[in-house]
Amino acid sequence: MNLRIMSRSLRIVPREKAFYFFTSIGNYTGASALSLKEFMEKISEVNVKSLEFHLYRGDFEKWVNDVLQDGELAADIRRLQKLNLVGEALRNQLFLTVSRRLRRLAT
Repeated sequence: MNLRIMSRSLRIVPREKAFYFFTSIGNYTGASALSLKEFMEKISEVNVKSLEFHLYRGDFEKWVNDVLQDGELAADIRRLQKLNLVGEALRNQLFLTVSRRLRRLAT
C-alpha cells in the first residue's frame, strides 16, 4: 500500500477538519472524530439517526475523501448508500467497512 495514502488516512486532523455528528440540521450530538480510528469508534456510540442522516447526505464519503484523502474508503461508503440500510444494520455494516479499511492501512 502507498505510504502517502496510509499516512494521510491514519493521521489526526485539526479540530476544524474533524467530523461532527448531527442527527439533523442544527442538532449536534456532541460527538466528533479527529481520525479514522476515532471515526470508527464513534460509529458504535452515536445515535443511529446520525449515521442515517450523514450516510444518505454523502457527508461520510465527502469527509473521508476530502479530509482523510482516502478515495478507496470513500467509494466503499458510497456503495453502502445503495444498500438502503437503516438502524443497527447500517451501524454494523458501516463499522465493518471502516474497520476493514483501518486494518488494511495498519498492516
